[in-house]
Amino acid sequence: MGKLIVISGPSGAGKSPLHQALEKFYPEIADRMNKLILYNSRSPRPRETEGKDYYFRSRLFIKGLQKKKKFLVLDVRGDLQAVDIEELKNSLKKADMLFEGNPFIGKTLLLHPSLKNIKKISVFISPLSREEIIFFQSLGDKLLLPELVTEVMKRKLLRRTEKQKGILSLADLENIEKRARSAYGELKEACQFKNVIPNHDGEDSENWSGFYYPLGEARKTLLSLVEILKGKSPSYVEKWDNSLL
Repeated sequence: MGKLIVISGPSGAGKSPLHQALEKFYPEIADRMNKLILYNSRSPRPRETEGKDYYFRSRLFIKGLQKKKKFLVLDVRGDLQAVDIEELKNSLKKADMLFEGNPFIGKTLLLHPSLKNIKKISVFISPLSREEIIFFQSLGDKLLLPELVTEVMKRKLLRRTEKQKGILSLADLENIEKRARSAYGELKEACQFKNVIPNHDGEDSENWSGFYYPLGEARKTLLSLVEILKGKSPSYVEKWDNSLL
């Protein structure tokens, strides 16, 4: 029976370039995992591919999947996403499976009763470290952590989307606002994951692909993930309890 690898974090935290870097520099590890492909009601982003990134379907189609017991359907920041749990279980009989995506879905997969006997590796990519959170909390009313997280992620998402699209539409800006405001609630789910990797090099950072090899915290995040997948406990990785946020 294969393992379920769950990599989650707020939108823009660096999950996608992390997975791409793993495929490029550690193919012997990445090739052992098959990606779990979800149904998604949103439109494809630039360079996203049907059947590789998501199964892009209408909102009405995905709502209809709720009637089938084998599907897990969740509202993710206003978009509907669905997982075929039975197909996932069958796939795990043949290989390790990788989910890379939203923390609410990641947590649900980790705790799903149908998957309780499956060995899991859980990784949360956080835009802030545990030490930073404790420091900002110590400032009291001088700084509100939810607002800080929203602002940090808004800037990352703006830069990412500008790189992808150039001039942004009103719909793009509204989507960025929605994702940024969801980030603090998603950060609170990090305690459900065994491994938390602090990473300031989000998807907007050229440290992932601007040079031959990832630099800065992108490099630390990649190396930490590799160590985790090898069954080791890298020193850069944190463990958060539910009292942190």
